[in-house]
Amino acid sequence: MTKVKKLIALMLVVCIAATVGIVSVSAATVDDAESVQAKFDGIKVHVYSEDGAPNIYYWNSLPQNIATDYPGPKMTAEGDNSYCYTFDNVTKINMMFVTNGTQSAETTRNSGEWWYKNGRWSSKSWNDFDDWQRTDLREDSIYFVITTRFYDGDTGNNVHCWDDQQANNPDSDPAWRGDFKGLIEKLDYIKALGFSAIWITPVVTNASGYDYHGYHAFDFSTVDVRYESDDVKYQDLIDAAHEKGMKIIQDIVINHTGNFGEATLAPMFTKEYNTLKDLESVNCMVPIPDSDFAKTFPDYDSLAPGYQYQARLNIMKDTKALDSGDHDTENNYHHYKDLSWESPTVQTGQIAGDCVDVNTENPKVAEYLNNVYGDYINMGVDAFRMDTEKHVSRLTLNQFYFPSWLKTGGKNFYVFGEVCTRVSEFWNHNIPAISAPFYTWAETDSNYINALGDDQLENVNLTNAHYASNSSTSNQPTSDNVYLNGITYHTPDYSKGNGTGVIDFPMHWNFSTASNAFTRALEEDPYYNDSTWNVTYVDSHDYGPDMDTRYNGGTQAWAENLSLLFTFRGIPCLYYGSEVEFQKGVSIDLGPNAPLSTLGRAYFGDYLEGDVSATDFGEYSASGTVAETLNSPLAVHLKQLNMIRRAVPALQKGQYTKDSEYVTGNMAFIRRYTNSSEGVDSLALVTISGGATFKNIPNGKYIDAVTGDVKTVTNGTLTVGSIGKANMRCYVACGSGFTGIDGKIGTNGTYLK
Repeated sequence: MTKVKKLIALMLVVCIAATVGIVSVSAATVDDAESVQAKFDGIKVHVYSEDGAPNIYYWNSLPQNIATDYPGPKMTAEGDNSYCYTFDNVTKINMMFVTNGTQSAETTRNSGEWWYKNGRWSSKSWNDFDDWQRTDLREDSIYFVITTRFYDGDTGNNVHCWDDQQANNPDSDPAWRGDFKGLIEKLDYIKALGFSAIWITPVVTNASGYDYHGYHAFDFSTVDVRYESDDVKYQDLIDAAHEKGMKIIQDIVINHTGNFGEATLAPMFTKEYNTLKDLESVNCMVPIPDSDFAKTFPDYDSLAPGYQYQARLNIMKDTKALDSGDHDTENNYHHYKDLSWESPTVQTGQIAGDCVDVNTENPKVAEYLNNVYGDYINMGVDAFRMDTEKHVSRLTLNQFYFPSWLKTGGKNFYVFGEVCTRVSEFWNHNIPAISAPFYTWAETDSNYINALGDDQLENVNLTNAHYASNSSTSNQPTSDNVYLNGITYHTPDYSKGNGTGVIDFPMHWNFSTASNAFTRALEEDPYYNDSTWNVTYVDSHDYGPDMDTRYNGGTQAWAENLSLLFTFRGIPCLYYGSEVEFQKGVSIDLGPNAPLSTLGRAYFGDYLEGDVSATDFGEYSASGTVAETLNSPLAVHLKQLNMIRRAVPALQKGQYTKDSEYVTGNMAFIRRYTNSSEGVDSLALVTISGGATFKNIPNGKYIDAVTGDVKTVTNGTLTVGSIGKANMRCYVACGSGFTGIDGKIGTNGTYLK
């Protein structure tokens, strides 16, 4: 109970002082708080428990404070594993449930009647919970946002980073600005563009001088309070997206934490604050009394900043730099001092000062991270984007992490990772072990199948050997999963795949032109287990194509790139604002060395002011500035591309051929997806920016999704004449037995015509 009492004491300090707590990933809230308040005077909570009656521990209520001793009174049985408790004349209270000694997450409830089941809160009975079902992510397109830079729905949680002053970010544009509430308010904007999945940057509690992006974890198990509002928590965002038929992709990190420790892996500090504004100063970081860190460095506050940093690393990585004692005795972090970008140390060394390398080869660390991220999956997150995947051995991922996440998520939960390869070729300087295709395969060498054990040091040695055994491109597997057999779809063979995918970095890095990216994709495709699962984009929050700036090739080139992204294999992804060429040509990330307003991570909300209501994907009504944004040339182009892709299964999950026996033309290809159990046989003939001839195809009726043009094929040949750059033709087979379309899809714009 010592740890429990410490946790309770900390929560009481924080919550009583400010009614602000760090909310666990399991603590979701409000579906419709305003409507609930009118229904119930006071607060009534119902809990579903199959393990007997929970105790309810509560504190810090309004308008008068009531509290109970831990673990609190037993809740009242209602039957069918339901238990309830009522607070009369209470408008707000903090609480948690304790069942047979196991604590739930703490949460805050406002006036109304609430239901809690499996870590999820709702204002509706659990019998009325929407039964959201995950589906194949290839059916979606992805809109990627840095949450803090997208839309500000609650100015009350706007906070400067400690280094905002160095960056010269003014009060009108603090680094922590956008939030979950703002994202919910603009879900209809994203849906109006036609996107059905939203990739958000990490949600976990962060701590660093410049942590607005979420990649400097301080506590993996809690959601950062700076994203949330009193009436909007993370669960509300997930639920709101699902209610609109949209998915949430959570960006996750297991490679590193920030350098202020981590709540479980290296507990050194707490965040002490009365209001969120207190988080703007490093003084909010207070050493935990009686911790190893506090005992080792009792004079920490008087040290110069450089020595403070070394003191933190001294404990986290047992560097012996300032103290020779033994500290990270559980080996929760890698202790290696060297890092080479093209050797095994790239997976055991520290990649940046704010990215302290977690010992992912430690089974206890893996258990913690799997439990943490399993909680997010159980909240309803639909997919993970894994940050810095290249910096974790594939062997480790395949044994310790991927199986856990995929099992927890079940059918259609998906993971795709960032294997950052800043080279034009698809093998990173001919080293498979740090290249994108490599990370899509399972282990087939008997030396490495389930080879990792309880000895973390031996595990690291095995990952080094694994790296060395994959130093040559000559022994890498290949697959025909992405290719048609002639023009016939065949069932993919996933027996050697690991069930995950990657961001197509080689294609991304070659998007100086669509033609270059297409050529690279054709060359790399045999080496992925199935590249229809690759996530494809032109630029991101880190890089443009072969550059550190946002793409600036011109509007027509942008349109051509998008025409390829939305019709060729892979899951298309757009970085926020690219629909208006937002911040084109500017540096994406300079850290705290320039105002965010001048960079590729600038605040986008000014483009979203006004009202928008989406009735379906690509269909909406809008007024104000957001209407102008949606009417921009690339936005119109995107809407039609999204609508076409959603209507043609071959463009989502189809295999392809570029074989000259069936197609001639520069960026021209045939895609087909057949699934008899779904009653689907979808065949599409695509050409981008130029004419093409399709040969040896089934006779019958074909309709162009772009223009509605109808062609009847009688001799197995369909010819497309010259079309302009960025224009496209997508002739869909509509004859007997095919899953066709009724005519033109969407509205033509400047480039699709």
